[in-house]
Amino acid sequence: MSIKHARVDERLVHGQVATVWTNTLGAQRIMVVNDLAVKDQMQIGALKMAKPAGVKLSILSKRKAIEKILAGNYDDEKVFLITKDIQDMADLIDGGVPLKAFNVGNISQKAGSKSIKKSVAVTETDIQTIKRLNEQGIKITAQMVPSESDESILNFIK
Repeated sequence: MSIKHARVDERLVHGQVATVWTNTLGAQRIMVVNDLAVKDQMQIGALKMAKPAGVKLSILSKRKAIEKILAGNYDDEKVFLITKDIQDMADLIDGGVPLKAFNVGNISQKAGSKSIKKSVAVTETDIQTIKRLNEQGIKITAQMVPSESDESILNFIK
């Protein structure tokens, strides 16, 4: 499969993603999947500026991403897939994108969420989604940078 790594990071493309993750993975394309980002010209401009030179960037809605991935459009590339939240990643998986694992890197504290790690705060809905996907055999880790342990996110949800 063309997707080398999938990550939930509400910041989408930023320093860590643009340098550390992309280089470690040898990614040729960063695919940002979020229904709001695809409509936000300011965010699109920021994402284009943040991506590393020589790496392609796709900014897609969930529906378009599912269509293009399932059609094999990226089969010849090493793709680093990024969504803004756990629900977006779950929607891709539920839509047929054949992911076996993903990493939760950064979700900031919001009303109704609880911090489970320095950089990760989840809601009760997120927890239920994580548990459901885990039961489907999807490995979900909580890892800020590649050098950090890729420990199961379930170990942080108490």
